[in-house]
Amino acid sequence: MIERKKPAGKVDASAAAERMAAVGNMEELKASGAFDELMGQIDRGEIELDGKDGFIQHLIRAGLERGLKTELTEHLGYEKHEYAGREVTNSRNGSYPKTVSTSAGDIDLAVPRDRAGTFVPRLVPKGTRHTGQLADMIVSLYAGGMTVRDIEHHLASTLGTELSRETISKITDEILDEVIAWQNRPLDPIYPIMYLDAIVIKVRDGAHVKNKAAHIAVGVDMDGIKHVLGIWIAAAEGAKFWAQVCSELANRGVKDVLIVCCDGLTGFPEAIEATWPHATVQTCVVHLIRSSMRFVSYADRQKVAAQLRLIYTAPNEEAAGAALKEFSDGEWGTRYPAAVKTWQSAWERFTPFLAFPPALRKVIYTTNAIESLNFQLRKVTKNRGHFPNDAAAVKLLWLAICNIEDKRAIERAKVRAGTRASSGRLLEGAKTTGWNQALQYLCLTYPERVEAYLD
Repeated sequence: MIERKKPAGKVDASAAAERMAAVGNMEELKASGAFDELMGQIDRGEIELDGKDGFIQHLIRAGLERGLKTELTEHLGYEKHEYAGREVTNSRNGSYPKTVSTSAGDIDLAVPRDRAGTFVPRLVPKGTRHTGQLADMIVSLYAGGMTVRDIEHHLASTLGTELSRETISKITDEILDEVIAWQNRPLDPIYPIMYLDAIVIKVRDGAHVKNKAAHIAVGVDMDGIKHVLGIWIAAAEGAKFWAQVCSELANRGVKDVLIVCCDGLTGFPEAIEATWPHATVQTCVVHLIRSSMRFVSYADRQKVAAQLRLIYTAPNEEAAGAALKEFSDGEWGTRYPAAVKTWQSAWERFTPFLAFPPALRKVIYTTNAIESLNFQLRKVTKNRGHFPNDAAAVKLLWLAICNIEDKRAIERAKVRAGTRASSGRLLEGAKTTGWNQALQYLCLTYPERVEAYLD
């Protein structure tokens, strides 16, 4: 066997890694001088830090093998070469090779074994070909919208790790139990405000790819904290399916909702009121504006928007009605009668908004709490092209929500450094701005429905 020589000036990264792994902690490592020596070797180019057979790979291998040897020692009950081992029937029996995929690339391990064959490693379990960090990386990439094929190529090109698409799919499927538990978890008995909306995704149905609607509900609890209540996939967004969603939310514990913000879908209010008859169904003002502006030419949109603003910022219903009549009789209403009809058709479901004070108007003015989420989800689903089935769509949307929430939580932590920030993530735990004033008005308006749930 020909021994491969190291290039001149190069240091044995494997030996250096084993020395690092043998030290108990970073303080001891620095005190021994080994850390400074290692940094000097890296600076001089004597040790490659990353890449194939780099120091990081050797360090991970040394750490894993050291941990496996410690596990075997605990299993046998004596140290290697210890005299007490002579009185034990079981003993060490060399090792066997195993390649493990990690976040630093594929690593060849020497896994120790015992003569009786009863040793079961916990650090690198039998049958496992990847570490937890790599699994977390795969799930994160998947949540970011990368396909299984994309992840396979990414791992091979960046880490030198070759995992089959079946393995990658199995790793992402491991979170399905979490998704099911999340989708069926018990909910609060009351959510003062709830936002309901849907986004369009593409899902394979037999030999064809069809557009389907992913229905998403966000509830604001008594503390003003927002929660994603669930994700439901259907062939299309319709009032009948929304009625089923509301019924499921009620079965999970939601007894009452004060205000439900939604778009102007025909039959939507009736579907909500079938479950919560006392709920105030408020048409999302932003949806209403978008619907009416659909008929306006781009050159006129700014001027038309200024006229419409007089309607939804009016102090009361009477003033808003006067503003709508002025718009209808004026130049823009004459030119765009379809825009006028949009407001007239939605007037009954829009006017409850005008009875609310400014603090509450800001909260329910738009389904922005869910619109911002949908915007991020659309970016993720756009990369996918289509999903093989409904379960795969729910899985990715749930992962994407978690991923988005984590990013926003980090951003909030940076902004609010040194102050008490809302617990949780983007929606889970994000507190509604101006909630204390809004809750005060809700308590005055719905005292018999709210007071029972106040702490």
